[in-house]
Amino acid sequence: MNPNLEKLQAYPFEKLKRLFAGITPNSNCSPISLGLGEPKHATPQLIKDALVANLNGLANYPSTNGIEGLRVAISHWLAQRYDIPALDAGSQILPVNGSREALFSLAQAVIDPSKNSHGAPIVMCPNPFYQIYEGAAYLAGAEPYFANANPAKNFAPDFSQIPEAIWQRTQLLYVCSPGNPTGAVLTLNDWKELFELSDRYNFVIAADECYSEIYFGDTAPLGSLAAARALGRNDYPRLITLSSLSKRSNVPGMRSGFVAGDANIIKQFLLYRTYHGGAMSPSIQAASIAAWNDEQHVIENRALYVKKFSQVTPVLQEVLDVALPDAAFYLWAGVDKHIQISDTEFAQGLYRDYNVTVLPGSLLARDAHGINPGSNRIRMALVAEVEECMEAAQRIAAYTRQLMQAQ
Repeated sequence: MNPNLEKLQAYPFEKLKRLFAGITPNSNCSPISLGLGEPKHATPQLIKDALVANLNGLANYPSTNGIEGLRVAISHWLAQRYDIPALDAGSQILPVNGSREALFSLAQAVIDPSKNSHGAPIVMCPNPFYQIYEGAAYLAGAEPYFANANPAKNFAPDFSQIPEAIWQRTQLLYVCSPGNPTGAVLTLNDWKELFELSDRYNFVIAADECYSEIYFGDTAPLGSLAAARALGRNDYPRLITLSSLSKRSNVPGMRSGFVAGDANIIKQFLLYRTYHGGAMSPSIQAASIAAWNDEQHVIENRALYVKKFSQVTPVLQEVLDVALPDAAFYLWAGVDKHIQISDTEFAQGLYRDYNVTVLPGSLLARDAHGINPGSNRIRMALVAEVEECMEAAQRIAAYTRQLMQAQ
């Protein structure tokens, strides 16, 4: 077997299961989970109708690069959403089976293990982070390097402290904006810094933007393609953007997303995917076209999150160190605002006493550069309906006050 498989860690939810082993939750409280970042809002009817109406074509193999209509729909959406010229649907856009599989497989296409004059290739990623980045690094024959979140930058990664020797070995940089779990959005200055580093050290940037359509202010989050255009990088050199319908349209089960950007990388990634078997079902492609072409359901979906966060956040702010994020559907809260307790202890006690599941921040991060940047914080996914999220918030507040009184 590939020895790099031994380097893979258990997924955070497996670690959480072990953390809760032997704990019996309070049976007087109905179970509420804020642990898994899986959308719970209803799938729009127009998408379901398009799927049902397009069950033809299942007897044929679909092409890896997808039908032109889907690529055109994605190009149109990108142009409208980010106010940029339409990308070339034939050379700059590629449908994928959800951003997760593309985030992983992109590393296999990008990493060149033979270029190791400075040491083994490095894949850099934020910390805390989406664990796929780390697994992609290991199975591409590279080493992950973690850029810790900086509270002073609203928990965005701090790239200013990365040594020159590390940049020289970096071949791929994963960026998540809006971030999971912090909700941080990179600014134009942040992108300028990253693009300059990419030019200097010749690495590819993979911009994970699957939370881009869930935000709380009047201004939509800046995307990497828009930042590149604003900085005169019109051909998107060494930049690949990845997005998905999962969060935007509440269809994680459809496994539909896209990659877009540098045509040279897209060409080679298409070649890789032809062998990898990454073609999307014709029915899913038809339903995806309907989703990308409709914005009203996205506006309504976002309004549900705005309502939810506006009610839940003030309740939790009374007891936890938490603020409304820039975007995404997570609250990233410090549990030690009023009490001395670790994130894992807090999660265990909350589950035991109030039957509410949250994800300890330390399980979403790695010990790096002397710290674990997720320590003493929890991630809460506000994906359920308003009433359930409010009930969870009230239980969390009650549990925290209980701890405060005990100390």
